[in-house]
Amino acid sequence: MAHRIRQGDTVAVIAGDDKGRRGKVLRIITEKNRVVVEGVNLVYKHLRKSQQNPNGGRIRREAAMHISNVMPIDPETNKPTKVASKVVAGKRVRVGRVTGAELGGVSAKATSRSAGKLAASKKEA
Repeated sequence: MAHRIRQGDTVAVIAGDDKGRRGKVLRIITEKNRVVVEGVNLVYKHLRKSQQNPNGGRIRREAAMHISNVMPIDPETNKPTKVASKVVAGKRVRVGRVTGAELGGVSAKATSRSAGKLAASKKEA
């Protein structure tokens, strides 16, 4: 399934303990449909004693959360928005549903896939 959230996007958490918080997407785990958002869903990681860390201890880290629990932020309204795609100057870009503001490009893999579908549909016509 195509995800409408990309690494580096600013997103708002819409469900869970951190509902309402915002952060930047650090990583996307596509196999599990999860994202890691900066400063959100913090958990303690317990560290064993080692030469690098002689006392052991606990550190706070961001844990992955389900991708359906976040929405990208519209740059014009600064509110969470659904995402649509639109072709601008021959390239497919992500836009906010309400304002139509551009959220950024789509990956080359997705673009080539849609270009293939477009070429196939032109051959049929």
